[in-house]
Amino acid sequence: MSDKMVQGVVGRIIALVFLWFLPLQVAAQGFAGLGTDAEGFAIPTPEPSFEFPADHGPHPEYRIEWWYLTANLTAEDGTPYGLQWTLFRSALAPEAGEGWTAPQLWMGHAAVTTPDRHHVSERLARGGIGQAGVIAEPFSAWIDDWELQGDWDTLQMTASGADFSYDMALTAQGPLIFHGQDGYSVKSAAGQASYYYSQPFFDIAGTLQLPQGDVAVTGTAWLDREWSSQPLSDDQTGWDWFSLSFDGGHKLMGFRLQQTDGQNYTSATWITPDGRTTAFPDGAFSAEPLITHQTVGGEVPIRWQVRLPAKDVDVTVSAMNPNAWMTTSIPYWEGPVTVIGSHMGMGYLEMTGYE
Repeated sequence: MSDKMVQGVVGRIIALVFLWFLPLQVAAQGFAGLGTDAEGFAIPTPEPSFEFPADHGPHPEYRIEWWYLTANLTAEDGTPYGLQWTLFRSALAPEAGEGWTAPQLWMGHAAVTTPDRHHVSERLARGGIGQAGVIAEPFSAWIDDWELQGDWDTLQMTASGADFSYDMALTAQGPLIFHGQDGYSVKSAAGQASYYYSQPFFDIAGTLQLPQGDVAVTGTAWLDREWSSQPLSDDQTGWDWFSLSFDGGHKLMGFRLQQTDGQNYTSATWITPDGRTTAFPDGAFSAEPLITHQTVGGEVPIRWQVRLPAKDVDVTVSAMNPNAWMTTSIPYWEGPVTVIGSHMGMGYLEMTGYE
């Protein structure tokens, strides 16, 4: 058997092992059983004290963690594109381990969205064998040959799929942003929470390799860092997450968490062009679906009315490509959006709980 065939067999075994255990971690909410009991794992507490660059790296004492980058891009001819690069870490158990006994699972998602196509790829890996991981300093996050590395002021990013690839350079133009109470982000009335910060001020440039050829693009990118062990309550079924960049430089992060009683828990962060923030608690931010669309995976809202009255925000947020469904092991919708109304701009939207 050739080396390539061996690698293919090993890859399929890793994927099967990953998917065998993953349902034990994943309830109806989506990723890693976010509403299930977190016995044995660390739990976020108020008044966090972050340490950098260490906190750019992994936190294996917590059950779930991600490095999540999205970008709004434009080609020289004015065509808009969206880009995603995400690495998820999920722990099967709070115990440490080495090699194949390491309890960490890794999942990578990459996507490029055009006005009429949505290219998606996924990578799965077990921890402890070098196939995937994150190092804090010098920062490096990888799964197979996908990489995000640099010093957080400047990063290089690569990923590929069956019908696309990209190679991007990112440069930060502003400070890190801490959501909620100085990075302690409450997710439910019962008090579940995560640690959550972002770098929403990246300039990005590079090349998309697509079926129609290479496309040079420039734009802006937003990188989220979040970790927890039980960030949702057991009556929450999914979320709608908005990262919006307005003309003039202001930004808004807002999310609503869907509950089984039909209500939603919301939170938002208003970000000024120079990086000052205002946190808004449950009820201050609202997102109401206006139009839904049937995708290959589920019916999802593709047009929203988003309001933050305290900042005079009343905007319509619309999907650039309604069919931006992530056909991954845990399916969801993720894609670029346009913003019109009291503020004009663009951004990204993630929706889970609709499959």
